[in-house]
Amino acid sequence: MDPNLFDSLRLELRRGSLIVAVLAQLRAEHYGYTLRKALAELGLEIDEGTLYPLLRRLETQDLLNSEWREEGGRKKRFYKLSPDGRQMLKQLLAEWKTINQSLNRIV
Repeated sequence: MDPNLFDSLRLELRRGSLIVAVLAQLRAEHYGYTLRKALAELGLEIDEGTLYPLLRRLETQDLLNSEWREEGGRKKRFYKLSPDGRQMLKQLLAEWKTINQSLNRIV
């Protein structure tokens, strides 16, 4: 068996999960570092090269709002769910629960 196959399939599986996790975590405001740290503390590691493009994409899709602020002498970009993001999270969580229930029955 191709040893890279597992890594490839695992990344596919994680991709959608990361979106839900980021949206869920951004019900409270975070900047990139604190978001990454909070996700890691909850057991979901995400590297910067994945997180920041994801945040930009979600903001472009109007699911996040962001603003630059100075904190501790440094400018930081803070992210939070937009109203559309809250609605999307609600829909994605409902879909995730349905899929999870089905997978539990199948497996």
